[in-house]
Amino acid sequence: MSSQVIYPEPIEGAVTKIEAVLSNYSNGGQGYHLSRRSIALLLLQKDPDFWQEIPTAQQPEIELAIAAAQAELGEPITSAIARTRQQVAWNLEKQVLSEPSSQQKLFTDWLHQVVVNPITGFPLLLLILYYGVYKFVGEFGAGTLVDLIETFFEEQINPLVNHITALVIPWEPIQDLIANDYGIITLGVRYATAIVLPVVCTFFFMFSLLEDSGYLPRLSLMLDRVFKFIGLSGRAVIPIVLGFGCDTMATMVTRTLETQRERLIATFLLSLAIPCAAQWGVIVGLLAQKPAALLFWGGFITAIFILAGYFTAKLLPGSQAGFYMEIPPLRLPKLTNIITKTWVRMTWYFYEIMPLFIWASVLIWAGRLTGLFDWLVIQIEPLALALGLPKEAAPIFLYGFFRRDYGAAGLFDMQQQGIFTGNQLLIAAIVLTLFLPCIAQLQIMVKERGPQITAIIVAFIFPFAFLMGWAANLSLSWLGVNF
Repeated sequence: MSSQVIYPEPIEGAVTKIEAVLSNYSNGGQGYHLSRRSIALLLLQKDPDFWQEIPTAQQPEIELAIAAAQAELGEPITSAIARTRQQVAWNLEKQVLSEPSSQQKLFTDWLHQVVVNPITGFPLLLLILYYGVYKFVGEFGAGTLVDLIETFFEEQINPLVNHITALVIPWEPIQDLIANDYGIITLGVRYATAIVLPVVCTFFFMFSLLEDSGYLPRLSLMLDRVFKFIGLSGRAVIPIVLGFGCDTMATMVTRTLETQRERLIATFLLSLAIPCAAQWGVIVGLLAQKPAALLFWGGFITAIFILAGYFTAKLLPGSQAGFYMEIPPLRLPKLTNIITKTWVRMTWYFYEIMPLFIWASVLIWAGRLTGLFDWLVIQIEPLALALGLPKEAAPIFLYGFFRRDYGAAGLFDMQQQGIFTGNQLLIAAIVLTLFLPCIAQLQIMVKERGPQITAIIVAFIFPFAFLMGWAANLSLSWLGVNF
């Protein structure tokens, strides 16, 4: 195929005449480093920038060429040029791309409409949430896998570590650093490996499956109108959904959003009402035996998310962000792609959280050794009691200060000991979900949004989380609801 686009004869004739006119004066538009043919096509469409470059004496000849071409064409000159170029582009596309069969194309077009249409898209989203989140991540990941690995740690690893540590190290404070109730291995490594790892693994597998299928951009398209209610566009669906895997990673992804206002709203909502995979996975696993409590928790957090976003959007100045996104084709996910993406994300996440869990164990050990930990727990106990929780729940909020998923793991431990009633477990889950961002997320927030904005967000979230827990507990007591 020739690299030059051939236009209808009236346009080609007019271009030839205009090129001849351009050759009659010294500049000829060559200062723009374009060919005479390109400039002639622009003049044929009355481009104002190039038209003012033409000497007044030459303009009548060009006007006559344009009028003659327009008289012969059955459509505007600009339309004829655009249509010809589009046809050339289509022909080139057919040469280099292979199209699916008409039957397959009709099916993918139909499936696309099913996914993006709210009437069919929302029921499909609920099915994905039920089977992908509740059944696969919640019951299988946070239930079956966590129980299996946790039992192995409790029965095999921890007793062995405690025994070897006691034999090798004669000093009890150093023993407590490595083993016993709050040791690096018996607490930090156990939390990261037995409780967090299975949940994060199953979530990232599900996320990679949806990503590879082309579903996530269509979810953005479907939720665009809903997200505009909270000051975001459909593009923000990606970091928000990614936040259900890791809020730290999602906060970094907010830089892809169009405006500073939208990035600020998304960061705030990620910090407040989007639990990471390990956190919500553990909570879903704990509340799975009480579906009504699980629905209450999900509805309560969703309401907080929507209302907080709505009022934040009203308070922040600025205009609504636009929305545009490339929509890839729908396809059957490839297992190799899913495994590769899951492995890369798992590796990144695990290398990030393992040092933090170890440091959390060291800080707890140091706090217990110096008495600071016990003092802080005593200070938190009135807050726990005000929420209707037993005072034994105070340490999980201290754990949550290091990482929210660390606090969720502590909640799992206490539930295994039978400390909580159904209502108390629900209230603790609500407060931990709304609690302070983890240390890693705080670091990224400072980097992305600055220290002042981060301080304002944290100053709001800390009392707000306990206030919402208190309000939920008061409402359940007043209504006489027991889960």
